[in-house]
Amino acid sequence: MDFGIVMFPADYAIRPDELARACEERGFESLWFPEHTHIPAERRTPWPGGASLPKEYWHTHDPFVALMAAAAATQRLRVGTGICLVVERDPITTAKEVASLDQLSNGRFLFGIGGGWNAEEMENHGVPFEKRWQAVREKLLAMKRIWTEEEASYQGELVRFERIWSWPKPMQKPHPPVLLGGNTPGARRKVVEYCDGYLPIAPLSPRLEDDLVDLRRRAERAGRDPESISVSLYGAAPDKAQLERYVRAGVQRAIFALPSEGRDAILPRLDQHAELMRSFA
Repeated sequence: MDFGIVMFPADYAIRPDELARACEERGFESLWFPEHTHIPAERRTPWPGGASLPKEYWHTHDPFVALMAAAAATQRLRVGTGICLVVERDPITTAKEVASLDQLSNGRFLFGIGGGWNAEEMENHGVPFEKRWQAVREKLLAMKRIWTEEEASYQGELVRFERIWSWPKPMQKPHPPVLLGGNTPGARRKVVEYCDGYLPIAPLSPRLEDDLVDLRRRAERAGRDPESISVSLYGAAPDKAQLERYVRAGVQRAIFALPSEGRDAILPRLDQHAELMRSFA
C-alpha cells in the first residue's frame, strides 16, 4: 500500500514546497491539496464535518498553484487535488491547468474531483446545487475530449463548445488518473461510469468493506475490470490495525490528514506518520 499526506495549503501554514520536500524525504508517495475558491460570508449550508467551519477553508491557496510549487520542489512525489471542485470551474481552463501541471511535473499528477457540499459557494459560480453532479460529469467528459483529441468539441446541457485547439496535452496517457471523492452508492456508480479511481473519506466509511464489494460488483456489471479502479482512502486512520484492515479490504493508498499549521507543528507529525508507514512495510 502507498501512503500519502493531505493538508489544506493555507496561507498561514507550512509552505507547499517545504511540505512537499519533507514528504518526499520521509518516503511518502503523494501529497494532496483540497480547494475552495472562497467561502460565502453568509453561511447557510451546514459543514458536514461539524458545527464550526475551520478557517483554512477560506485561507487556502489555489490547488494548482500550490501543487506546482510542490512538484517543482521534488523529484518523485506524486501531487494530487484532493479534491478539485470541478463543478465551480471552467472546463477549458481547468483542462489546460491539469495538462500543464502533469507536463511540468513529469507525469506525477493525480486528479481527485468531487461534487462539493457548499450550495451558496456553487451558486456564486453560477451552478445550482441540484445540478452539481450533472456539471461534474459534463465538465469532466469535456476535459477528456480536450486532453485526448486534436480538435475537441463537446455538446452537453451545461457545457458546450465547438472545435477547439488546446495544448499541452497531459504527459500521462490518455490523461492523469481521475479519482472521485464520495461515500455513497451514487458516487460509486459515477466512479464506474467515468473515473479511474475511488476516493472515499475514512471517517465516513464505517462499512468500507461492503462499500468496496459494491464498487467491484458495479464494475463487473458495467463490463469493467474491478482491478482497473484504484482505491485511495482519504483521512486514513494512522493506526496499524486499521491500515491492515484497509489492505484486506482492497485499499491501495492510505492518505493521512494533517492540520493547517506551521512547520514546527507539522514536521513532528510527519515523522510520526513516517514511522508508522515504515513499520507497516
